[in-house]
Amino acid sequence: MDLKEKDILGEGIKQHWYYSSKARAMVRLLAGTASKRVLDVGAGSGFFSKFLLANKIAEEAWCVDTSYDADYDDTESEAAIHYRRSVDIVDADLVLLMDVIEHVDDDVALLKEYFHKVKHGSRFLITVPAFNFLWSSHDDFLEHKRRYSLKQLESVVRNADLNIIQGGYFFGVILPIVLPCRLLLKTNKIGKPAQSQLTRHHPATNKILKILCNAELPFLSYNRVAGLTVFCLAEKA
Repeated sequence: MDLKEKDILGEGIKQHWYYSSKARAMVRLLAGTASKRVLDVGAGSGFFSKFLLANKIAEEAWCVDTSYDADYDDTESEAAIHYRRSVDIVDADLVLLMDVIEHVDDDVALLKEYFHKVKHGSRFLITVPAFNFLWSSHDDFLEHKRRYSLKQLESVVRNADLNIIQGGYFFGVILPIVLPCRLLLKTNKIGKPAQSQLTRHHPATNKILKILCNAELPFLSYNRVAGLTVFCLAEKA
């Protein structure tokens, strides 16, 4: 997760409906297969790597982010987790790019860079925000360059020489709730400073949103229509 959002949620991120549901969707796409070593690109707080380590889905993680003040090592659930500003070659079998490539000018080049840093057979799990018509001040706050359709993301992935395993939209069930809110915010906040729309919710609201998103999980691989987030699982073949 972006360090800007960590400042907003703090330790509450583990319970927040958006991140907990996204982590479960990640695991769903990985089909429960364990990874020896994870390379988490643009990792920020390392939330997704920590989730994999805590649930014994990975044995070790390397979190890379240029925003770190310095390189350091830590542990999560007794597993090693390494924080680095940059890496060269990493013997990783899973590469995470969770809401990362929308931050750079050349998304294909970024994927190709890490394509060459891992071994053949490594899987790449990529997520991006969906649809430019959903653009809001939250995108400006996080310094996004673009949002994607599923076809656009899959095109980027293929151009980076990766083989697509599966892809789909997530958070489709709450799209009808979010869309009018986004459109209203665009109307009311023209010319105002960019700000995050990520907030702490009442426990009851948080629980309801979790239930709705969890009910959507079985259909993740089949939803090629709409959602707030695009997932793509690919492989360096």
